[in-house]
Amino acid sequence: MSMDIRKIKKLIEMLQESDLTEIEVTEGEEAVRISRKSSNDFEVIEKPVQERKAEAPVNIETKEVLKSGSKVITSPIVGTFYRRPAPDKDPYVKVGDVIDAGQVVCIVEAMKMMNEIKSEYSGKIVSIEVEDGEPVQFSQDLITLE
Repeated sequence: MSMDIRKIKKLIEMLQESDLTEIEVTEGEEAVRISRKSSNDFEVIEKPVQERKAEAPVNIETKEVLKSGSKVITSPIVGTFYRRPAPDKDPYVKVGDVIDAGQVVCIVEAMKMMNEIKSEYSGKIVSIEVEDGEPVQFSQDLITLE
């Protein structure tokens, strides 16, 4: 298998802890589908993206949308929002900061994995929509730039 085995194991753990019976993830040119057959029996099917039909790919990149002239960084996953890399560290960003594209702006923790969220845009932070330690949903607004 060409997709990292640790990632596949993590996906199986996520499937075990949810009510879902199937999950499919696309990473670059690779896709993997994991189906639950019973509580401890899983089927893993890995296939190149070009073999896939017209299915919508799952994208773990930061989804940013234009909103009335502002750029909004939204959560790419369900998890817990953290403004700082550790409790005793300074926040990644604060309101008024000017950031560059590619800069880490926060962390969303999911399944005990810390996922750094990077901005795709440069700009000035005008608001942070979520409090430190709050749960966030997929596509929930996190940070607004101008």
